[in-house]
Amino acid sequence: MKTIQLVFVTAFLLLTACVTINIYFPAAEAREAAEKIVDDILGDEAKQPAPGKDDQSMDFRPVERSYALNLFDLLIPPAEAAAIPKFDADTPLIRKLQASMKQRHAQLKPFYEGGAIGFTQDALVDIRELSAVPLKQRGALKNLLAAENNDRNQLYKEIARANGHPEWEKDVRATFSTTWISNAAKGWWYQNSKGAWVQK
Repeated sequence: MKTIQLVFVTAFLLLTACVTINIYFPAAEAREAAEKIVDDILGDEAKQPAPGKDDQSMDFRPVERSYALNLFDLLIPPAEAAAIPKFDADTPLIRKLQASMKQRHAQLKPFYEGGAIGFTQDALVDIRELSAVPLKQRGALKNLLAAENNDRNQLYKEIARANGHPEWEKDVRATFSTTWISNAAKGWWYQNSKGAWVQK
């Protein structure tokens, strides 16, 4: 009897030691959070479906559970085995950055509409056509863009940090890059994946 118990305990320890709990970036949840934030900042701009929104390859889909995984459920408490944490995009700093960007958008909007600035492929804002900006406004525009990009960089970093995964910053940025473009009004400019400016 003791031998059987020893074998069972050994098998149990081996199984639990070999279990690796992978935390995947929750793309669908992140996209939903990004859409809410961007929609609030841009307001009533024309919106179109985000590129790849219907592409199943971009959706997070949990792996089908096998018999082996059901066995692991018995060995590992559910709280420890959870692979997808709740995606948090609502902290005091995120709300502060969001409010700052929303207020600044009223000043940036005419430059979007005039084609002077656009969304970059790394989810920032840059000057596309400086000649479209009157000389007396160029200094003010550069200051606006510096403040805007500073807030954006902080936003992506804070969202990743708030979810306990600083390494997600790149994924958060990519999610927002797509969302800014999808929520932009018709006629605004953005950079495609090759860095070329394209008008929506």
